[in-house]
Amino acid sequence: MITQKAHPWHGIEQGPDFPDELRVFIEIVPTDTVKYEVDKKSGYLALDRPQKFSNIVPSLYGFIPRTYCGERMARFTNEAIARYDVSGDGDPLDVCVLTEKDVTHGDILVNCIPIGGLRLLDHDQADDKIVAVLKNDAVYGHITDMENLPKEITRRLIHYFTTYKDIPGDSMRRMQFVSLYNAKEAKEIIKASVEDYAELMKSYDKQDN
Repeated sequence: MITQKAHPWHGIEQGPDFPDELRVFIEIVPTDTVKYEVDKKSGYLALDRPQKFSNIVPSLYGFIPRTYCGERMARFTNEAIARYDVSGDGDPLDVCVLTEKDVTHGDILVNCIPIGGLRLLDHDQADDKIVAVLKNDAVYGHITDMENLPKEITRRLIHYFTTYKDIPGDSMRRMQFVSLYNAKEAKEIIKASVEDYAELMKSYDKQDN
């Protein structure tokens, strides 16, 4: 019997404890010198671009399957900055997964616990990064909220995600850090992105019919 690999965005279900526990598809690990991103149509990892600077992603990095950053998810950013024109970035919801283990490659699933998030703006699009810890990790596994995360780790995450899209020689900053949020709000944002995904799938069904 021939079985097909599940599409990492559409074909992987969350477990029974979602959103308290997440299954995250990892695209990039800290040793990668290029940026990989899932091709939305095929589900394969595709080479996006080389890293422009020597800084490396400070955690495992991927997304939550069956999520979408649309209107509901962006509403949190609009409320936080008293605006109404910020939209979602049209991608699955990104996640940084902290672990003391050396994970050598992406294209894998990990179980993790959300502890908060980084609210970021990419021009006028919400580009949040949920922060999670690998389940049962020896170093990070006891952390349940962003306020308990060592400040140096938080600063490292903020620095990376506010600089990784910068263009060499261009002084304009593309990514803007807005604020941190706790585990409770992270779970609300995750649930909103699931609702956005369901709405996206309904629109696809209508087009097919």
